Amino acid sequence: MQEINTSVTANLGSITLNRPKALNALSLEMIQTLTEVLENWRDDPEVQAVTIRGSDKSGPFGAFCAGGDIRFFHRASCAGDTALDDFFTAEYRLNYLIYSYPKPYIAFMDGIVMGGGMGLSQGASIRIVTERTKMAMPETNIGLFPDVGAGFFLSRCPGFSGEYLALTGQLLVAGDALAVGLADYCARSDELNTHWHCLSDPSLGNMPQRLEHLKMRLAETAPESSKPAWLQQPVNSIFALDTVSAIFDRLRNIGSDWAAETLNNLQKRSPLMLHVTLQQIRRGRKLTLEDDLRMERDLVQHCFYTRHLARSGITSETVEGIRALAIDKDHTPIWNPKNIAEVSDQMVAPFFDSPWSPTEHPLADLGK
Repeated sequence: MQEINTSVTANLGSITLNRPKALNALSLEMIQTLTEVLENWRDDPEVQAVTIRGSDKSGPFGAFCAGGDIRFFHRASCAGDTALDDFFTAEYRLNYLIYSYPKPYIAFMDGIVMGGGMGLSQGASIRIVTERTKMAMPETNIGLFPDVGAGFFLSRCPGFSGEYLALTGQLLVAGDALAVGLADYCARSDELNTHWHCLSDPSLGNMPQRLEHLKMRLAETAPESSKPAWLQQPVNSIFALDTVSAIFDRLRNIGSDWAAETLNNLQKRSPLMLHVTLQQIRRGRKLTLEDDLRMERDLVQHCFYTRHLARSGITSETVEGIRALAIDKDHTPIWNPKNIAEVSDQMVAPFFDSPWSPTEHPLADLGK
């Protein structure tokens, strides 16, 4: 079974992620195929717009993409397989290709949209969610950081909600994503097929006219949405604080149910990667997308080859997090350090030192 299905109809290039048993988690081969398809269509005058969706066991839609294939990450890291390096370089290049794509690119983010799924959708011209959408960047739960350009797109969420989303992995349900600028429209899932096919319907006019028709239908049929409950909490005043320790202390002192739940959530995540992630979002706010992706490529290299802490492979924070969640499934990762008070600046700062010179960086040519 092909994991990427594509077609071109009436000037529309359509992509369906077709790995439903894995919630369309991305393999290196899928990333390479997507890149090849998008590059070919970019230079093809017959293709004037691109749509992308996922699929579940019932067929199209139902699930978008749960992220990268973390079992592959675990297996490759433990084996010292350089395909792991190839994966992240190729994925971040694909993320940049989508952001810089010269033709309209429309993402139908139905169902699960996490990690790498955000990388396939946040650079879209039109980002559509539904009442079934479950969106998050939960990487700190596996000893990683929110990547695929999250330092760029989360840092540009309103106020300091990006820090909150990055550290906690808060799940955005249905139209919640609109409130923080991570989606443009919320559609009813039972109308997705109609929206999808209207872009390849020549009776609706040329491609610009079809796009306008889509936007009009989305605006007219959007379900009612409300402000997420967590955004009604003092997120900005807390997650604007300078350090993870200060955030923890403020949450302890508030005394609300929300603060207690948030603190409990954060205490389950990698203390080391909470510190790294907070700095990533703060730095990302001042970076271009190209520089953010270069920073994230540096960070992910250090996550799997943490040489300044003499940790790699099975001893790395990320592999331990994946083990606990997806391999042994005991949900009891042994974080090192065990708590945020033990994380020093000397542990965090080297994550932001590039292992490569500017000219040798695997993403050196982005934006050039």
